[in-house]
Amino acid sequence: MFTIDLTGKTALITGAASGIGLATAEIFARAGATVALNHLPDDPRGAEQIDRLKAEGHKIVAAPGNVAVPVEAETMVGRAIDDLGRLDYLFNNAGTPATPTPIPFPELDRLTEGFWQTILNTNLIGPFRCAHAAVPALRTAKGAICSTASIAGVQGSGSSIPYAASKAGVINLTRSLARALAPDIRVNAVAPGFVDSPWNKEWPADRKAESVARTPLKRACSPHDIAEAVFFLCAGNSMITGQTVIVDGGLTL
Repeated sequence: MFTIDLTGKTALITGAASGIGLATAEIFARAGATVALNHLPDDPRGAEQIDRLKAEGHKIVAAPGNVAVPVEAETMVGRAIDDLGRLDYLFNNAGTPATPTPIPFPELDRLTEGFWQTILNTNLIGPFRCAHAAVPALRTAKGAICSTASIAGVQGSGSSIPYAASKAGVINLTRSLARALAPDIRVNAVAPGFVDSPWNKEWPADRKAESVARTPLKRACSPHDIAEAVFFLCAGNSMITGQTVIVDGGLTL
């Protein structure tokens, strides 16, 4: 991992109680940034990880809130910025598959209105809410936004049709915001392949094994693999915007 000193910089990371979000919070914190760690208010993992990172000497502030809920998302961002004092980087990582195991694409009857709304409110509208609320602070800092898309949004795969559609939306939102917020704010996304994380712990073992077998690098992505790409897009290059970087070990080749 390349070394960049982010002392004096700040980051807000949503969905950071575990997995990709937590790994990214750790990378930013170890680089010297002060990190606002967002988690669902009723998720005990958030407070546990905040306490752990603080005990390790990192500068962490709590930012509880549900990005899927209008007003609550914006309020969370505003409070985080107040606590941080400024905002340089926003990582929109909070998301949901809304199902513990994949829903085969032909099973359209299982895709209820409620299921669609849960996914879209969290995975697509949530990142917009957070980005919109963060724009003034990010513009002042000449900062950057990164969002978690997915290879599901690139090739129409994943845990369900609504999930794939939501991640395709994130990719388009990234391009649109990059145009809208330039030249002051850069906006990019990362599209993970199969990630070995708590997210898919209930997936069928054969589905996981098949994903690894089809990956040229012959392993699942780790949360840290994705976090490194996010860190680079936010802090490692100042001439990349509007892009979605696929991190999948070659799965989509």
